[in-house]
Amino acid sequence: MTQPNRDPFARYARQMSYARFGREGQEKLAQSTALIVGLGALGSVIANTLARSGVGTVRIVDRDFVEWNNLQRQVIYTEEDVRQRLPKAIAAKNHLEAANADIRIEAEIADVDHRNIRQLCDGVDVIVDGTDNFEIRFLLNDASLELGIPWVYGGCIGAEGQTMTIVPGETPCLRCVVPESPPPGTTPTCDTAGILAPIIGVIASIESMEALKILSGHSQQINRTLTVFDLWENRIRPVKLDGLKGNADCLACGQRDFAWLSGQKGSQWAVLCGRDAVQLSFPEDNEIDLAEFAEKLKPLGTVEANPYLLRANIGEHAFTLFGDGRCIVHGTSDPAEARSLHARYIGT
Repeated sequence: MTQPNRDPFARYARQMSYARFGREGQEKLAQSTALIVGLGALGSVIANTLARSGVGTVRIVDRDFVEWNNLQRQVIYTEEDVRQRLPKAIAAKNHLEAANADIRIEAEIADVDHRNIRQLCDGVDVIVDGTDNFEIRFLLNDASLELGIPWVYGGCIGAEGQTMTIVPGETPCLRCVVPESPPPGTTPTCDTAGILAPIIGVIASIESMEALKILSGHSQQINRTLTVFDLWENRIRPVKLDGLKGNADCLACGQRDFAWLSGQKGSQWAVLCGRDAVQLSFPEDNEIDLAEFAEKLKPLGTVEANPYLLRANIGEHAFTLFGDGRCIVHGTSDPAEARSLHARYIGT
């Protein structure tokens, strides 16, 4: 809550002292809304930065919960969040509200897909990428183009990262650069290549800066290249995209074929990076009673539950169930085995 008899922008004094930003930029930030999709390594840094910078409404969405191996690079979370098995969206909301009570934090525990992306984008001025897979990025790209909302792409692996800002009608889109989602197993993951925390800070900071430019009314200052960083080899490489602008051959921005947004493309499972786990989602509305499932699973193993999720340890595997029906099957990276285990213990 804002303290009485004080300038609500006093906390942003150093930010407003930057002449090209100023109080006018701060006032625009206060009236703006940012959507951050994914609250892992990138998203947690981005959410922290935008909230502390004074973005009026920060809408955060993530499908996962906090685990011990997140703490090395997902800087917003604490050991207590892990002990409480909090969903990332709830833990992040708690910390962001403690850091800045003058803004609005809207938290959603959800798997972003073609069924809910339009609602999540409602009233949003910029979309910022905190995800770790191209399927969701292509969905964000489609939504951005259809709804006319700028979005900022970012990704990291090892000591390398890249970022790109997309403004519909002004810049090339993500599919101009990457026409199709890479087939499973063809690109490095944090399982195979690892990841160093400093590259997260670099890419997340640039994504945040691009979002702040857009939200403060300075879109003309955005970076119009795909910028690639390799911190281990000490290289920064801007890739010019001028030749792709107005690309009539691009299926997304040229031909307006939004296959990911329509649901024609996109899987119902995801192998979770670095987790030996598979998330299963279901196309139908599948909300479940967590308390009921806790009673059902107790005879089979140990069960822990909170208002947001339950975790059941059964034999060599563990299952994390969410209220929207999603299930993370731990102890396998094989989607077929995960579906079989889910059918055996949770039900179809």
